[in-house]
Amino acid sequence: MAPRTQRGPGRAQRKGTSSGGRTTLKSASRIGRYTAPEQSGKYTPPVPKTVRKSPPWYGATVLSLLIAGVLLILLNYLTVLPGAVSAWYLVAGLVVIFAGFVMATRYH
Repeated sequence: MAPRTQRGPGRAQRKGTSSGGRTTLKSASRIGRYTAPEQSGKYTPPVPKTVRKSPPWYGATVLSLLIAGVLLILLNYLTVLPGAVSAWYLVAGLVVIFAGFVMATRYH
């Protein structure tokens, strides 16, 4: 009969065992090499949720920019805007839409 090992089925290890190749947090603290991030100065405390809130006008501005960009492009192709169909209206509409998307990614 083969000796019983700590390995589980296949090549998986049983829970709580270590292969020895990688130092875990528990074993590093016993050796004395681990220092807490607070002690080493590399810790940044999380921002409180009250600070992360966007102002009330922010969401309306995002929606306004997105709608204004689409309208600018649409009105350009319907020739409602002054001048003939111009590529500059298309560029301006895309820039406004891009600004709306950038603001939307920063919304909390």
